[in-house]
Amino acid sequence: MNFYPILKKELKSYFVSPVAYIVISIFLVISGYFFYSSFAFYNLLSMQAASSPYGPHGLNITEGVLRPLFLNLSVVMLLLMPMLTMRLFAEEKKLGTIELLLTYPVRDGEILAGKFGACLLVFALMLALTGFYLIFLLLYSEPEYGPILSCYLGLFLMGTSFISLGILTSSLTENQIIASVATFGALLLFWVAGWASHFVAPTLGKVFSHLSIIEHYENFTKGVIESKDVVFYINFSILCLFLTLRSLEAKRWRG
Repeated sequence: MNFYPILKKELKSYFVSPVAYIVISIFLVISGYFFYSSFAFYNLLSMQAASSPYGPHGLNITEGVLRPLFLNLSVVMLLLMPMLTMRLFAEEKKLGTIELLLTYPVRDGEILAGKFGACLLVFALMLALTGFYLIFLLLYSEPEYGPILSCYLGLFLMGTSFISLGILTSSLTENQIIASVATFGALLLFWVAGWASHFVAPTLGKVFSHLSIIEHYENFTKGVIESKDVVFYINFSILCLFLTLRSLEAKRWRG
């Protein structure tokens, strides 16, 4: 349980500084705008369909509001998550406290677990606060619970992979801005990897499609949970965390 003091320290540093408040506030404001836009447009279509002699056929709250909302949330996460991860190791290196941290009687894995867990908890809080939008939706409609749960699961798994890559990038530099920009650039490459699948050989196209972060998320927004998508995000996170451990070990050996 040596990771707990590090987890506590990192959580405190998030909320002592304005980083967590700014990121969470921006996330909620933008996601609230997307929710309002989707719901207002769906409501407009519903009123138009109700006045139609053919009735409101083909309208679905899941497809009309929830799916666009959660797809937009994934884009907002792509932009904001690097801000949560950029300081985790880069700040320690810049302040010179990384050497002190590595001399503590804790394993590298426990250091990593503490920092990763703190960032994951802040991200989970971000997602939990969006539940207010769904409460409002439940008051005025009857959405399906299955797609809601699958969308949240997909967002959580995607966010976990974002955090893992961000921590890896932060461990490689002492400049927080570089860590943030590099994380965003790397995530964007994985995001658009599937686009190239249409312009290369079929075998290579399958590889690019498999590496696309967003393509593995689309099934979740449809209410479908496939093991290949879950395994992709878990493997992606494990690989990034493993490489981060190797980076910390290299730092320890270099002194």
